[in-house]
Amino acid sequence: MFKSVQAVRGKPLCGEITVPGDKSISHRALIISSIAIGTSKISGILEGADVLTTKRAMQALGATIECFEDCVWSIVGRGVGGLRAPNSVLDLGNSGTTARLLMGLLSTHNFNTILTGDASLCKRPMDRVIIPLRMMGGDFESDSRYKLPLTVKGNLETLPINYKLPMASAQVKSAIILAGLNAPGSTVVSEPIASRDHTENLLRAFGANIRVEELGDGARSIAVEGQPELKGTEISIPGDISSAAFPLVAALIVPNSKVKIVNVGINPLRIGLINVLSAMGGKITITNKREKNGELIGDIEAKSSSLRGVRVSANDVPAMIDEFPILAVAAAFASGETRMEGLSELRIKESDRLLVIANSLTKLGIKVEIGDDWLIVSGVKDDGCLPEGGSQISVELDHRIAMSFLVMGLASSKPISIDDYRPVVTSFPNFAEKMQELGADLSMDLCR
Repeated sequence: MFKSVQAVRGKPLCGEITVPGDKSISHRALIISSIAIGTSKISGILEGADVLTTKRAMQALGATIECFEDCVWSIVGRGVGGLRAPNSVLDLGNSGTTARLLMGLLSTHNFNTILTGDASLCKRPMDRVIIPLRMMGGDFESDSRYKLPLTVKGNLETLPINYKLPMASAQVKSAIILAGLNAPGSTVVSEPIASRDHTENLLRAFGANIRVEELGDGARSIAVEGQPELKGTEISIPGDISSAAFPLVAALIVPNSKVKIVNVGINPLRIGLINVLSAMGGKITITNKREKNGELIGDIEAKSSSLRGVRVSANDVPAMIDEFPILAVAAAFASGETRMEGLSELRIKESDRLLVIANSLTKLGIKVEIGDDWLIVSGVKDDGCLPEGGSQISVELDHRIAMSFLVMGLASSKPISIDDYRPVVTSFPNFAEKMQELGADLSMDLCR
């Protein structure tokens, strides 16, 4: 595995690539197929560190999971409510998605499960999941209030609830929905702004009764009927739009570039970055649109562009929550200011992502202003120059920070290096190879 990696400004980026399968869908497909009856066949699963954590957890809970040579995964599920107690503590590594979704699922099983994770995951708050799950009858114990390691104390007498989320969070929504599968009657979750709906789409594919109602001003409610018999099915997972974001932005900021990324998920609730980049003047087109398992898929083409600063409001955040590091990089190459609002969620990601973005851009000579939940990036294009670069960035164990600043190095005056490439395996294991296919100049030092 590589550790230190350096990105150097070089020739234009050109070509056509694929990116790994969608991380959010991969997690959910493994979990839901593990509580279905019969065998599911899933292709396109992201084989990154976080998803493999989910795989191991579901195996420990009784699902039979195998991966064949053609990269099709076979999962034999145990039915809703049919998981068994694991023989030991479930170590969830760095995966917040696995932790929060399993908390919902396991809170309805009549056994106790201890969940833990790495140092980063054990700092992340779980109260937003625990509060509604306790209303449904689950209980949790932890030495550190609302954080891992914790014990999920399951309860068979699960109660359906009608819960209004205080914030838009696909993970919290999904945890409640998964708990609601094992409750009698209808569990309803309302969200102030629509968040990614992969859980809902997959549950429909497996035969669940899911109803979605638009409430106006971007809000919606989701109702799930409890105690269904989910049936094993075939799922094809598209490429991850969050991974496609890196070669896409690279194509926009490296002169004379033209890049195509094929078979990418373009769920309307996930393409906020594309919408913002297009508003900034980015030359982006989507072709070959089609639908599979309730998910929209397409091919994305990006060309080098002259970008301008824009305002990104809090209402835009749920559709691009993972893409703000790479958006901040694009903003550094724009003319004028890009103001991003409603970013409090970035404070509790793999790192304090908002602070790391601001500190890293400042280190590279970019003027930034930062608040509790907002960031302003002043692009250098008005000055007729490029970001200076010439520094090493500490990625703070954050895969998206690592990839974002390597992309920035491809178009800066001087090279940019990162101190640790290893977190990239979380979501985009072959990132360096894919970028090199397009012509990126990346040099890597092996771990000693």
